[in-house]
Amino acid sequence: MRSLLIGWLALLAFGAVPLRGDDQRECVVLLHGVAVGPWTMQRLASALEAAGYRTVNLGYASRHRTLEQIAGEDLPAALRAHEVAAAPRLHFVTHSMGSLVVRLYLRDQRPANLGRVVMLGPPNQGSAAAGAAARHSVLRWLIGVNLERLGTGPRAITRELGAADFELGVIAGQSSINPLFNHVFTGPHDGAVAVEATTLAGMRDHLVVPYSHTLMLWRRAVIDLTLHFLRHGKFVTAESADPK
Repeated sequence: MRSLLIGWLALLAFGAVPLRGDDQRECVVLLHGVAVGPWTMQRLASALEAAGYRTVNLGYASRHRTLEQIAGEDLPAALRAHEVAAAPRLHFVTHSMGSLVVRLYLRDQRPANLGRVVMLGPPNQGSAAAGAAARHSVLRWLIGVNLERLGTGPRAITRELGAADFELGVIAGQSSINPLFNHVFTGPHDGAVAVEATTLAGMRDHLVVPYSHTLMLWRRAVIDLTLHFLRHGKFVTAESADPK
């Protein structure tokens, strides 16, 4: 009874509908970044569905629930409710903070049918912008309880996470349309995360694209690169991807 209740609570928290248990397509779970919602991943989700995957585009309480609560309780319950264990392979496509959620989840509760993971703009070594945002009361309120954990300081969640021991592809942006945090970076960045900070030991492939942290999610080239990695475990070159 308790597990059933947790499952339904997760559905409410993630705003999702259970998938059919007899659906035998490979499954892709999408996780958005901090202080936004699954709408940011919808174009990616639609493209993945059109390419033959079944998708679970999850929302989660990034501002009010800690990373440990999201990765250790909310996400596993939602995945059970969606019966993703029945899929031949289970992939993840994540943006920003969603990447850290998945790293924490895979560290402690790796699914037997795990496939590949694509991370978009992930703060795999922390975000310098998060440290700057922590000095502003409005931004602290907007981003919520995980702000310090997303940074590079002593409370950074990345200090507790190891190398990738799964098939991982990372796409980093190097264009910024938000000048608010430009001063905290010394090298290429996407406005929120430095290109260097997206890298992670053990990753299979890494590619830099000329897009900003959030707008990359709607770029056709990024969608095509994501699909290619899920199918082949590597990226095509940025030059050969559709630039639209």
